[in-house]
Amino acid sequence: MEQGQSFKQILKATSLFGGVQVFNILISMVRSKFIALFIGPLGMGISSLLLATIGVLNALTNLGLERSAVKEISFSKENKSEHSIERSVGVLERLVSITSIVGTFIMILASPLLSKIAFGNYDYILHIGAVSAALFFTQLTQGKLAILQGLRQLQGLAKANLWGNFIGLLITVPLYYYFRIDAIVPAIILAAALSFVITFYYNRLHGVTHERLSAKEAFAYGKPMIHLGIMLSLSSIITLIVAYIIQVFISSSGGLNEVGLYNAGFLIMNTYVGLVFTAMGTDYFPRLSAIANDVEKTNKAVFEQAYIAVLLIVPIITIFLAFAPQFIEILYSKAFAPIVGFVSWGILGMLFKAVSFSMGYILIAKGDSKLFIRTAIGFNALLLIANVIGYTYGGLNGLGISFFLYYIVHYVVLHLLTRKVYEFRFDSSFYPVFLTSILICALAYVSSQWNYILGRYLVMAVLIIISCLFSLYFLDKKIDVKQTLKKLLKR
Repeated sequence: MEQGQSFKQILKATSLFGGVQVFNILISMVRSKFIALFIGPLGMGISSLLLATIGVLNALTNLGLERSAVKEISFSKENKSEHSIERSVGVLERLVSITSIVGTFIMILASPLLSKIAFGNYDYILHIGAVSAALFFTQLTQGKLAILQGLRQLQGLAKANLWGNFIGLLITVPLYYYFRIDAIVPAIILAAALSFVITFYYNRLHGVTHERLSAKEAFAYGKPMIHLGIMLSLSSIITLIVAYIIQVFISSSGGLNEVGLYNAGFLIMNTYVGLVFTAMGTDYFPRLSAIANDVEKTNKAVFEQAYIAVLLIVPIITIFLAFAPQFIEILYSKAFAPIVGFVSWGILGMLFKAVSFSMGYILIAKGDSKLFIRTAIGFNALLLIANVIGYTYGGLNGLGISFFLYYIVHYVVLHLLTRKVYEFRFDSSFYPVFLTSILICALAYVSSQWNYILGRYLVMAVLIIISCLFSLYFLDKKIDVKQTLKKLLKR
């Protein structure tokens, strides 16, 4: 693929899944609003704890197949081996059918214990047992989505995600309206079942076929997939544990109010700004996995992804820093004003995350599970220590600084690691763009702290214009921006 075409493909995929992510966020906001209106704080609490329980059981029982399978399928597709594709898909289908059943039974059997852990009593045993059906459908859905992602059926993947969430909203909101708190369990099960039906439809629509395998054959052929998947699952579990410890520490030091503020700020960084990373990863991971054995192609793909990521996120960071108080008030309320400093520092770190994100996928694409789990443990331990120190000495602002410094260290370590182990090198044209981006973001942060309001907004307005022109100029050097935007808007 020519370089211009590669950049266009990245921009196309990012815009496609970025748009889907925006719609999903809007749908989530609407759903939360209606749920809050119809079932109140108590209902929201019950719903949140049931969904969190499903999430934990899913992470513990799905063997990480929804990510490791993407690597296997995309590699087979790149090598144009139809039989290998059908076998990889067959392995995934069989393994997911097993893990979904096992996970469901574990959830039913453990429902008394889970009720006690989540709710502090045994009143919700039947609720947890019933929503185990949602866990079953969730794992099946993740398997179908992994197939579409591995085959790089981007349109089908985007539509399946979007329609699954949208139809789920249309069906569940009337349930909450008519049955109020009694609708929680049926709504959760129905939403999961509908998502599965829609993803099943898009798999059939794109002519996905698979080799029929016995359970024994699936485990034999799927050993690499299972091994990598377990490592990825362990990484996710470690991340969840660290996030939990950080919240417990904040709660014990500053109270529940501080925990709420922390979660609100974290959500802004990782959901609203972080949607860029979600959008990139959906296309980037299978594309990188397909060429992971070729050093030159890998270097080129990572450079292109990092280049686009930096140019896309610089204007976002600059605009957010200019209007952080207003954004936070719109998303939450004036009561959340204390997180402005926390989020501003954390947002600065997103620039370094954009690059380390691109490099970090090399480890997964290579299937280097041992190195991946070591780095996951090391980075999570570092994040925990940094957050504890940051919050202890600086409160929420200190927490933001700790995130910022962590992302810098994360970038430096991954750069050195991938250079030594995988011979990774950025194209020389990347560094001037990256350094200029750092300078623009640093100036934006300094300007956002100026107490003279008129001067602050004048300078920030100039920096926003500079950041946008900067990104457009360097994007245009790789692709025809005007023509590409026309095509994207038509889509």
